Amino acid sequence: MKKTALIYCESNFGTMDGKTANGLIRSSGKYQIVGVIDSTKAGMDTGEVLEGEKNGIPIFSSFDHAIDSLTTVPNQFIYGIAPSEAFLKKDERNIVLKAIKQGMNIVNPLHEFFTDDEEFVKYSAQCGVEIHDVRKPPLKKDMHLFSGRILNIPTPIVAVLGTDSAVGKRTTSVILEAALLEMGLNVAFVATGQTGLIQGAKYGVAIDAIPSQFMTGEIENEIMKAYENENPDIIIVEGQGALSHPAYISSCGIIRGSRPGAIIVQHPPKRVNLGDFSFMKMPTIQSEIELIENFSNSKVIAVTINHENMSKKEIAEVVTEYENQLELPTTDVLEHGCDKLITSIFEAFPLLKNKKKEALVN
Repeated sequence: MKKTALIYCESNFGTMDGKTANGLIRSSGKYQIVGVIDSTKAGMDTGEVLEGEKNGIPIFSSFDHAIDSLTTVPNQFIYGIAPSEAFLKKDERNIVLKAIKQGMNIVNPLHEFFTDDEEFVKYSAQCGVEIHDVRKPPLKKDMHLFSGRILNIPTPIVAVLGTDSAVGKRTTSVILEAALLEMGLNVAFVATGQTGLIQGAKYGVAIDAIPSQFMTGEIENEIMKAYENENPDIIIVEGQGALSHPAYISSCGIIRGSRPGAIIVQHPPKRVNLGDFSFMKMPTIQSEIELIENFSNSKVIAVTINHENMSKKEIAEVVTEYENQLELPTTDVLEHGCDKLITSIFEAFPLLKNKKKEALVN
């Protein structure tokens, strides 16, 4: 059975910085989410906020409100915000301590490691709870340098990249994975961020917590593990940030480490400035595609839309506009599904069609 979990996402649920909570509500293979803490949306349903349809997972005004309202104390307390500074605020420390004292295990996706915090360690030992620092990297002696082994993998590798942080790369990756699995293909998904790992991805690494010397090797190693253990028909690799982003180098490491044979690019047409850097303009989808293709020596085979601040009519218009201008299949997977992406993948890797047929026969 899945462990029950309460997510803390004060003032951020449904927003860019709430992407960890948002992702867990949409898909969680590891936890049964029983509620979200966000006083600005208390009383609402999480599905209503994200998709416009209720899913039965409530939003509470505070930690105390959640504990008083739920029939049992959840097994896990998940910090569900992904702030750019990635450190706890003072009032948030008290909430984490409350959760520990309630006997809840702590899932921490921040760059600040709770297992290095004397107070948290002290109380977790007293209360018999575990702290999981999702982003805490292995010791350097246990990290991997790039070996070139990935150059000999025959399995198609598709990377889902984007034009900014928090544009839906992981969401698109997870939905695409599910669609390919539904067709009978054996799919391996490699997560590269904290949310995918919390969701239960079997393979992956929080790439932004890895020293740059080991980034490509750690990505390569996770793909090699997936390849050797699963013998997959296709490997999907989650992107991080953007190759053009002035503050992040994660996309560079992911491209170098995964050597994708095809790339899908996610873009929010209505976003004017970079999410965490409002003083900088968003790149255009055209410029990002050109940069990715020049850097990766691979081809972008499709574009996916993040529909933030867009009406259904605007989504349809942008899809048509991009397909005409870019001559690439374009879709919004949350609105229109993955059919165009799957067609593009089969065109890029024709042998996959035979794998699909074999799966249907068997």
